[in-house]
Amino acid sequence: MLAFTAATVGADATVSGGVTPAAAAEDRSDVAVTDAASAQVTSRALRRVDTIELGAEGLVFRDDDDAVADVSMRDARSTVDLLNRLLGTPSRTQTAVGDGGACFPSGTTYTWGGAVRVAALRTPTSVGNAVEIRVLKDSVRSRTGDRVELTGPDGVQVGDDVEDELRAAPDADKVAFGSGDARAWQLLLQPGWDPADTTSGRTSDSTAAPTEPRTERGTPGSRPTDAAAADEDEQGTNGVSALTNGTEVTVIGSPMPVHTRRSC
Repeated sequence: MLAFTAATVGADATVSGGVTPAAAAEDRSDVAVTDAASAQVTSRALRRVDTIELGAEGLVFRDDDDAVADVSMRDARSTVDLLNRLLGTPSRTQTAVGDGGACFPSGTTYTWGGAVRVAALRTPTSVGNAVEIRVLKDSVRSRTGDRVELTGPDGVQVGDDVEDELRAAPDADKVAFGSGDARAWQLLLQPGWDPADTTSGRTSDSTAAPTEPRTERGTPGSRPTDAAAADEDEQGTNGVSALTNGTEVTVIGSPMPVHTRRSC
């Protein structure tokens, strides 16, 4: 239905570019880097991370309510390196064009503990994202054995029942698949990747396999022009979404489009 794509340094050392000695030794030619500045996080700060939150356009590493690092999906190198440093060595697979679903580029897929899956694209998509991220469990063990919570926006986790959220969400923010006992949903948790604003890191996505018609969500209270509405009707709303089995969340992923008419 959709592309489920989805090294430790000294205690006080600041790692420039987010690259650890072990990671730097790897062949990283298959990881796209689209931001000039990469994350710089000390190992001491990283060890305090107890939650990773997947947002519409990046990952936030948190220590309680404090943000330790905020990594853009435009920066595949920092995304992979920070997860390596926090969670340890992932499993890796090489993907060819289309392996992860229709319109999916080639790259390398990294999976940590069967819980976090990052597809680092060999070349960025035309709209700028260099990774696809899927959260498959509600937590994962760090390299030190500590439990790290995995969430989407507003604390939504794999395993949560989102029946109330589905009931409250507008039709533009959800899609039903199947019927009866076999019904599943995709629920948009947070919009992002705005095709009208490519300079701020908010762009549309062209890598996931769309299936159902959708409509773009504009600024609250606003109404798009006819021309804008036609374009939005094709591109839909991209961001971080939850996939469900019934009403229970099974995957949280971004970028993940809702209601797109375009083939890619």
